[in-house]
Amino acid sequence: MPSLAPLWHDGADPGNGIRARRVFPQDSLWLSRPNRRFPDPKDSPLTPKAPKHVPFPSREQVLEFIRAANGEVDRREIARAFHITGPERADLRTLLKELESEGALQRGRGRRIAPPGSLPEVAVLIVARADAEGDLFCKPEHWPEDEEPPRILLWPEPHHARRPGVGAEIGVGDRILARLTRIGDARYDARTIRRLAAAPSRLLGVLALARDGLRLRPTNRRDRDEYLVAPEDAGGAEPGELVEAELLPSRRLGLRRAKVIERLGGREGPRSISLVVVHSHDIPVDFPPEALAEAEAAVGVDLRGREDLRAVPLVTIDGEDARDFDDAVFAEPDDDPANPGGWRALVAIADVAHYVRIGAALDKAARERGNSVYFPDRVVPMLPEALSNGWCSLRPNEDRGCLAVWMIFDAEGNKLRHRFLRGLMRSAARLTYTQVQAARDGHADDLTAPLQERVIAPLYGVFQALLGARSRRGTLELDLPERKVVLDDGGEVARIEPRLRFDSHKLIEELMIAANVSAAETLEEKRRPCMYRVHDQPAPDKLVALGEFLESLDIPFHKGSINRSGQFNGVLKAARGTPHEHMVNEVVLRSQAQAEYSPDNIGHFGLALRRYAHFTSPIRRYADLLVHRALIAGLGLGDDGLRPGAEEDFVETAAHITATERRAAQAERDAVNRYTVSFLAAKVGATFAGRINGVTRAGLFVTLEDTGADGLIPIGSLPNDYYVHDDAHHCLRGQRDGLEFHLGAPVEVLLREANPVSGGLVFGLLQGGVAGAAKGRGFSGKTKGRDGLGKTRLKERGAAAKLKKGARGKPKAAGRDALAGEPVGSGPKKRPPTTTSRRKTR
Repeated sequence: MPSLAPLWHDGADPGNGIRARRVFPQDSLWLSRPNRRFPDPKDSPLTPKAPKHVPFPSREQVLEFIRAANGEVDRREIARAFHITGPERADLRTLLKELESEGALQRGRGRRIAPPGSLPEVAVLIVARADAEGDLFCKPEHWPEDEEPPRILLWPEPHHARRPGVGAEIGVGDRILARLTRIGDARYDARTIRRLAAAPSRLLGVLALARDGLRLRPTNRRDRDEYLVAPEDAGGAEPGELVEAELLPSRRLGLRRAKVIERLGGREGPRSISLVVVHSHDIPVDFPPEALAEAEAAVGVDLRGREDLRAVPLVTIDGEDARDFDDAVFAEPDDDPANPGGWRALVAIADVAHYVRIGAALDKAARERGNSVYFPDRVVPMLPEALSNGWCSLRPNEDRGCLAVWMIFDAEGNKLRHRFLRGLMRSAARLTYTQVQAARDGHADDLTAPLQERVIAPLYGVFQALLGARSRRGTLELDLPERKVVLDDGGEVARIEPRLRFDSHKLIEELMIAANVSAAETLEEKRRPCMYRVHDQPAPDKLVALGEFLESLDIPFHKGSINRSGQFNGVLKAARGTPHEHMVNEVVLRSQAQAEYSPDNIGHFGLALRRYAHFTSPIRRYADLLVHRALIAGLGLGDDGLRPGAEEDFVETAAHITATERRAAQAERDAVNRYTVSFLAAKVGATFAGRINGVTRAGLFVTLEDTGADGLIPIGSLPNDYYVHDDAHHCLRGQRDGLEFHLGAPVEVLLREANPVSGGLVFGLLQGGVAGAAKGRGFSGKTKGRDGLGKTRLKERGAAAKLKKGARGKPKAAGRDALAGEPVGSGPKKRPPTTTSRRKTR
């Protein structure tokens, strides 16, 4: 019989600010009963009838109750379990709100509650893969690409209970509705309710010759399966060709079959990488004939209804590899005696709305794309080339229509007023960031020397004023380097280098931000619909996780009072110059919400702005075109503005262009990664310095220092230990030897595999990790060897030597299962262990 000693005494404070009373352990014995999800406590023979004075639960007891449930619970179930009645229901409501604000729990469907990061009881899943024994593993249908999905094992239905649409016919790629049972941290069992859709009909891959015939190897690195292609289904394609194929019906076990439906050419050659990315991300490439005809029929504009700006020496400033020029700038000191030290700035933007009329074929094509997509070797434009590189490109010494804004700033960079206009301009020069910065530093060339005093110096003057305003506003100042792929004349990768960032970049950025704010302010003043660019505050649970991580680095962070983005700058400043600087920047970035488009304004947290809209790039962003049309209509600048009632479609349009923007960003990252893998394919067996940029249950993601390439060290190839994934502190920790791998930590790695087809890199660890507190048996307080890795380091060195000598025996691609989300040696296949954060390597 369990002890009846109380957990809390009368008058004790359980830490939630609410009075505590006596609670007996037997009141929660029902939590362990196996066959009832929420049995009434009074059903237990060990539980006495409810006492007259029932104790109010502590925070820890409420959280334990929620965690112990196999799914979501509601407030009534919590109240019933702890005998909470009457006025104390308000205390429970207050407690739950506090826990939610701290990120200790999350809201589910309706008013139901679950632990943070939990999946709902019923969810739509995609069957992602099958292991060697035929067990199926799923992932949620909607899951962020940059986050590791939970481990979901799909249990087969017993034959006697099998229903139509459920059973052996379900296979990889199917979409199902399933009931989930939470069995541990990010670990679930799933049972099918019904099948919702068949497997995806098409995939992109490269044909390869195997012993059993042709196989299709997908270009998607997340798809680790291969597909059989029968000779009659090859469509004449040869091994090595990039093809698009459709999946054919097949059995649950064994390789699935595919049929080639389109030959896209050899995967070798400069254009193949971008071609793979374009098809992988479903990016529209070809314009309808009607849209091309409208673009070809476009002509220049005249002065009717426009102000003549051709005497103003506007200049475009872009990168050396820029393919379109849709913004031009000019600045001069303000001659108004009432504004001493102030500035006048003009930002002129290509008048895309004049050419892309509402409802026309060009408009429909632009909306479908949402934005342009930029690759190292090409651009997939939002508008046909006749416009994007023609009439809507502000070429030097050519007349172009524009929508422009004059802005007046005081000496401290505060905007006093602004005025929009429709004009006719003529660019004085096409400059690059490097040229402008060199001129500023005293190294002007033949093009910038004549512009130094009249154009370049005033631009830096207004920039210094705007920079002061930015600092006072408290904009989030992250420092995360970008990389640039440089191609040679043949389209091959010549080198990969950091993308330099000068004050000239920041100058243009500040002027564009000021123009964007002016557009949002004008539309609000005119009570016109606006497609805002919004950025929400970080979610409470992410702030809690960030605070726990920073606490481990002894960096102060008051997570309960974050209402301005500038408050993160103190954290970044504290990390500057330390070994943790890069890691802290990464983690702060990951704690932020994603920016998006919306007709409802919530402000822009990162830029510390109350209102913000995109106005400055209508060549490449459909959102900017909508803002142009709204300004034209609101200011009476023409008959090609937004039509009455157009705002009814803004919600749907905002969701669409937000999705296309994220698709473009993923595609651009994918292209850079694939070019980098192609560049490194000849360097398998070489060693590189890198940093850990991601810590997951599958292993360590590493970014190389010199190229910025990203790859995985599978957990199965780490030094032999039993690893715990500490999500709060972003680390893997060995239980026996105490070796720890932290986000941002430096490592030395061996390149073991570079797959140009899928764009994946696999590394082996040579050196890295720090000695932590050992928690398992057999740890004497010393690490194995000088670097803590013992014989593993020697083994990897030997593998590197063999590869460099051209040895016939290529090392096995360690962690193939780990790349698919199933680490090597992770335990029994048929029934997953209940503690998901632990992985044992062999």
